Amino acid sequence: METIEVPSLRTPGRLAAELGVPLHRILHVLNTRPHIQPVAKAGTLRLYNNAAVAKVRHELNAQDARRSSRQGGQRG
Repeated sequence: METIEVPSLRTPGRLAAELGVPLHRILHVLNTRPHIQPVAKAGTLRLYNNAAVAKVRHELNAQDARRSSRQGGQRG
């Protein structure tokens, strides 16, 4: 008998909870980064796989780095 692996797909709300950030940040990344696409849809819900989660995490980290470098340059 062949074992079928069920993919772990996440909604934007689940991504926000998993990454510990507000939903609006997740939605901003998903709406402004055309290279991050859902792998499936369930009605109107967009579903994202592990690769998309990694891309969103990368974009959030890049945003945070830009924000901290701007704030660091203004202090002093």
